[in-house]
Amino acid sequence: MGTAIAKHALSDASAAKRESLSALGELHGVFQPIIAVAKGEIIAYEGLIRGPTNLHLPAALFAAAAARGCSDELEYRASEVIVRGFAAAELSGLLFVNFSAQAVIHLGSKSGCEQLLQILEDCEIPARKLVIEITEHERVVDHAGMVAAVRRLRGIGAGLALDDFGDGGSSLRLWAEIEPEFVKIDRYFCHDIHNDGRKVQTVKAMLRLAENFGSRIVAEGIEQHADLRVVRDLGVDCVQGYALGHPSRVPAEAVPAAARAVLDAPDIAVFPQLRRAYSPSVTAARLVNPAPPVSKSMNNQKLLEIFQADEDLPAVAVLNEGLPIGIVNRRRFLERFTLPYYPEVYGRKSCTTFMESNPLLIEISQPLEELIHVLTAEDQRYLNDGFVLVDSGKYVGIGIAEQLVRSVTELRIEAARHANPLTFLPGNIPTSEHVRRLLLGSTNFCASYCDLNHFKAFNDRFGYWQGDKMIRLLAGVITQACDPQRDFAGHIGGDDFIVLLQSEDWQNRCAQMIERFNAAAPALYDPLTRERGYIESEDRQGNPTRFPLTTLSIGALRVAPAEFDSPEDVASAAAAAKHQAKRSNAGLFILDSSAAARDFERTYLRESA
Repeated sequence: MGTAIAKHALSDASAAKRESLSALGELHGVFQPIIAVAKGEIIAYEGLIRGPTNLHLPAALFAAAAARGCSDELEYRASEVIVRGFAAAELSGLLFVNFSAQAVIHLGSKSGCEQLLQILEDCEIPARKLVIEITEHERVVDHAGMVAAVRRLRGIGAGLALDDFGDGGSSLRLWAEIEPEFVKIDRYFCHDIHNDGRKVQTVKAMLRLAENFGSRIVAEGIEQHADLRVVRDLGVDCVQGYALGHPSRVPAEAVPAAARAVLDAPDIAVFPQLRRAYSPSVTAARLVNPAPPVSKSMNNQKLLEIFQADEDLPAVAVLNEGLPIGIVNRRRFLERFTLPYYPEVYGRKSCTTFMESNPLLIEISQPLEELIHVLTAEDQRYLNDGFVLVDSGKYVGIGIAEQLVRSVTELRIEAARHANPLTFLPGNIPTSEHVRRLLLGSTNFCASYCDLNHFKAFNDRFGYWQGDKMIRLLAGVITQACDPQRDFAGHIGGDDFIVLLQSEDWQNRCAQMIERFNAAAPALYDPLTRERGYIESEDRQGNPTRFPLTTLSIGALRVAPAEFDSPEDVASAAAAAKHQAKRSNAGLFILDSSAAARDFERTYLRESA
């Protein structure tokens, strides 16, 4: 078998470059499994290149190649070594192989495809098993060339993947143009995701984009089982990382038992929450790029010079008497105007020749939340061409798709926080969302409704400042008693908390909350009140009354699969259990079924009436 891809890449290389490549030493491939979350099975392996001991990892290997001027030659040689190693290991499933954007364009040429098919045939690997993974460490310049290359590679049966999406060089436009079968989320967003609500919301946003573009998401950097549990419940399609298997010449052909246990576990992950309050005042003004506009009288040759002078200029607005009448996208303009004879024919003509005459105009005062329709509309040309930002109709600047996606994502992150401003625990909306996830997951859990006894009397006597201290004390006690991976603590208002426990020892945890709070709360009273053990105040009817020191009551509702239809039903039944706990002064009261909760609620409401 000849080294087909390498020979093709090296055919025009100098002898010095070939010698430089040989001087790097022997290369070999290692393979890391990629797991389909829903099936819990290995569906693919990513092939990674390794060099000799002193250049073992790719970063050192390619740095040495760059110093010797043979980076391209190394890239093609590495891909061939990986393909042959995959065949020799007789691995099943897909093979992901990394290529730079420039290499993909070359590989997608007619001769490149022929050479690729030849080596695959030599190794008896069908082209449909190959996924070409485009590394995103450099911005793609030749988009037309990339799209054409991708079309040819798909024509021979190969699949496409974008690597490290979300890093500094990733391109939403490239995702939209090549429609890859797989998109790999940069490991930054998945590593330690179980502790970072921002990462959870970012991955959610990427999943929505993947649904829109028809791609499958691969979460990289999964090294902890807690992270695996979170991305599983977020709905990520595939996972990759040390928790699923290390790169190896002879990799595992089955999912590790510990990881499989996480994938199969019935318990629902507790998503970390964001802590800052949401600001509704964010507008489209944050999208403004103050690109200089052009007049409709400007000719195309002059516009070409403007684009050539500023490589970062994505588009220009065309104005007539100060008002925008169109937009010229850089890529579309250069693709057409640089064709043969176009400069001669169109150079002196108005720039309106190539403009989009019906641009999207957005007032900078418009709330950013209202711009989500731009991302989801059937007409997606605004994601490619850009849009014009105006102030009372007058031109202000240009907006681009990537900035819109990023800003809307950040806004959604802000809105998703919905945290109680006093305790920073999740409020009503995320609490209801978690209950819904528990119900859909058909898992057993306990919904514990926590409420303070005689809190109003304490608040009236010592003021809201001390009242806030007591609520924060309760939040700390609850949080301390919870397993952050299995138990969810929500602050739904005032002194009311909902704790959703999947821990098997939930009853003991509830008892700990009561014991610890009741022991710590007296410190918030003055010495005299602590000594006599009550507060003199008025009841709700204005009658003088002695109120005992504040204690904690918990009504615990045991929820079995298929017993409740909605979060509202769970909340109502848990509230019934809480009422019974307060009436009985038992501290902890347990309801075992929705029927019992409904019976008690009817009785309670009848007696209250």
